[in-house]
Amino acid sequence: MSPSDTSANPEPGFWPVFSAAPHRMMFLAGAVQTVLVMLFWLAELLGRAGWLPALPLALPSTWAHVFLMLFGLFPFFIFGFLLTVYPRWMGGPVVPASRYVAAFRFLVAGMILFYAGLFTSRIVVAVALVLQLIGWGAALHALFAVFRQAPKRGPHERLLNLALAAGALGILCFLVGVVTQSPPAFTVAREIGLWLFLVPVVFLVAHRMIPFFSQSALMNYLMVRPAWGPPLMVVCVVGHAALEIAGWSAWRFLADAPLAAAALHHSWVWQFRRSFHARLLAMLHIAFLWLGIGMTLYAAQSLTLLIAGTDYLGRAPLHALGIGFFTGMVVAMASRVTLGHSGRALEANDLTWRVLFGVNIAAVLRIVAEFLPGGVGGILNALAAAVWLLSFLLWAWLYAPMYLRPRIDRQPG
Repeated sequence: MSPSDTSANPEPGFWPVFSAAPHRMMFLAGAVQTVLVMLFWLAELLGRAGWLPALPLALPSTWAHVFLMLFGLFPFFIFGFLLTVYPRWMGGPVVPASRYVAAFRFLVAGMILFYAGLFTSRIVVAVALVLQLIGWGAALHALFAVFRQAPKRGPHERLLNLALAAGALGILCFLVGVVTQSPPAFTVAREIGLWLFLVPVVFLVAHRMIPFFSQSALMNYLMVRPAWGPPLMVVCVVGHAALEIAGWSAWRFLADAPLAAAALHHSWVWQFRRSFHARLLAMLHIAFLWLGIGMTLYAAQSLTLLIAGTDYLGRAPLHALGIGFFTGMVVAMASRVTLGHSGRALEANDLTWRVLFGVNIAAVLRIVAEFLPGGVGGILNALAAAVWLLSFLLWAWLYAPMYLRPRIDRQPG
């Protein structure tokens, strides 16, 4: 190539590459968050054990952890994914860069200020939550604009819009809790964030995409997408949240058992065993299986409360969902989207496969820790956090540079 050719076709700069697609910006922020969130929690756990100085926090550490996990980590991946696929799913207009860039800036600014406020003042935390709500609203507005103009709107998108709106309500409840120092507001924020936002969003994305990806990867695959799955899920998650907030945890099995059965049925009809013919597909199926496991644990927890009046499972069901289901789906889906939208082959290399393996180890360690005496359980809890951290450090090392470089096939996006 001559010098004149080089000058006529210069390499794009950092910002045009980084802002070329919503998943680039959001996934990079999410990758950073996966490391920061667990660095914070690991430091907190080591401080509790006396191995590090206790962290001087303006909020109770458990509530900070809840907020970061529910509203400060997974949403970056969720918005990055949905802002990319909504136009494709519904045949609608592409999201303008100005809209997803604005959402990104407010969400990131909110998280930076949240960390600052966590170590300084509740007032700073409150301001951070306002910024977070503005960013959330900007992302939701961008998605709804696509939905409103699209010719092929379906039930998945309608329910996703509602779940994302519920996520904003959860942040608002958390803000009320920070301002008023009201534990009930934190509890409502937690239940909304987990059951009306995260579980529905991840379930709906899986319900729409896993059969589609399976059909494209497996020969003679009959795509099954049970139409009753999403409405049943909605009834169950609303029932779980309502029963928990009302203090009727012993009766939660009425909502948890049907969702557990439905999730396990989906894994069966989606042919979990056949998915191992393609690693990237198997990662999605493995992550989804954790929903059935987690809901089975929740149902068992509720029944033991009803029959024996004792909770034997503690936070084991929560971490089956949080680490096994949510985190596993992030690794699987974000890896697939990143590879496909960077012009690379849709194949999980050994490192990507080991990252998912690490996430599953972390889930098992954290669940087992719940059943062991305090000291041993605390060590396993910290070990689970360390395994999570190491896994995502490896994932970020492999995938984060792809968000800052042009596609290898020179295509836009």
